[in-house]
Amino acid sequence: MDKSKRKELLEEYKQLKTYMGVIQITNTTNGKRYIDSHPNLKNKWFTIKAQLEMGRFANLQLQKDWKELGEAAFTFEELESKETDQVTDMKWELKQMEKPWLEKLQPYGEKGYNKPPVR
Repeated sequence: MDKSKRKELLEEYKQLKTYMGVIQITNTTNGKRYIDSHPNLKNKWFTIKAQLEMGRFANLQLQKDWKELGEAAFTFEELESKETDQVTDMKWELKQMEKPWLEKLQPYGEKGYNKPPVR
C-alpha cells in the first residue's frame, strides 16, 4: 500500500465517531445480568465473546455459566451510549452513566453477576 493511500485511510479512521456507554449481558436461562461500562463500544460484543470463549473474562461467575451453557444462552445489549468527542473526563462520565442502571436493575446475587456496591 502506498503512503498516500495509507494516509487517506488513517484520516478516514480518525473521522469515525466513537461512542462510550453501558452494556448488559443477560443469561436467558436464569435471568442473571451483567452490567458494565466501556469507553469504546465499537465491536465490544465481539471482544467480550472472544474473552469468554478463551476463558479469560474478568467476571468468574459469568465465565463459568458461559462455559456450562454456551453462547446461545446469552444476549448482549447496549443500554446507553454517548459520542466521545465532547467528553473531557471519560472515567467520571462512564460512572455517571452506569450508576442509574445498577440502581435500577440491581444485578447482584441471584439477579446478576455484578458485585454489590460497598456501603
